[in-house]
Amino acid sequence: MKRLFRGFWVTVLLWMAIATPVWAGPLGDRLEQFPHWDSKPPVMAATGDLVYPDWMEGTWEVTSTLEDMVAPLAPDLVTPGFEGNRQYLHQPIEFEVRFQPASEWVLPFQGDSGWSWGKTLNQILNPIVADREFNGSHIASAYLGEGVLRSVKVDPDDPNRQIIRFGSDRQLVSLVTGRATENPNDNDFISTEVAQQVFRSQGQIYLNEVETTTAYHRLSKTGEVEADQITAIYLSPQDPEYFRAISTPVALYRYQLLLSLVDE
Repeated sequence: MKRLFRGFWVTVLLWMAIATPVWAGPLGDRLEQFPHWDSKPPVMAATGDLVYPDWMEGTWEVTSTLEDMVAPLAPDLVTPGFEGNRQYLHQPIEFEVRFQPASEWVLPFQGDSGWSWGKTLNQILNPIVADREFNGSHIASAYLGEGVLRSVKVDPDDPNRQIIRFGSDRQLVSLVTGRATENPNDNDFISTEVAQQVFRSQGQIYLNEVETTTAYHRLSKTGEVEADQITAIYLSPQDPEYFRAISTPVALYRYQLLLSLVDE
């Protein structure tokens, strides 16, 4: 069960992405270079919340499929739970996610790495953000089943800090520390979030750093959103194997997603 939880939370912070025909910028280049990643993404300190395009607003039915998984430093170094995640390869998993206007005013420029001039007036006045509690709860239930999750709580003073509690006093604390976005065109949006994770279970503590580089592509004919998402796992400096990896990820997961808007 411990390995299952570790492997799952490698992926739980997945907030969707899309492969597009034309990408411009370091994040787009990074996606093109998968799986040849030997450094961390270019991000700014994460303050405020991640602001999405207006067309992401609403509740979506997501079909997520793990298409590829790579351990760049194997066989010398493999993260716990990596092999256990092979059970999810090519297995579609469905859940709902929600994006909605922020309950409080959010600075849309923060963490935007220089692409903020592409923001519309509506994105500034009515920024669309992820409902992190709703999304975390639905993703956890889809992967772990009913009854395992106790609660998902986002710090009311900091949308980047989230605490997820399970039974038997197990919990995951996640803090988004870095962020960047790109807007190649009106139908595409790419984002990166880097989070520090602490998983506590029966007196044991497991730490790592998780990057989720995601891109969205809106299909003009159907209004659906296709997504290509890569989650990278890095060892924390507290890990005894840290200096064997440094900035190279010890695990990479690539997902294909399809988001269909739910009638409300």
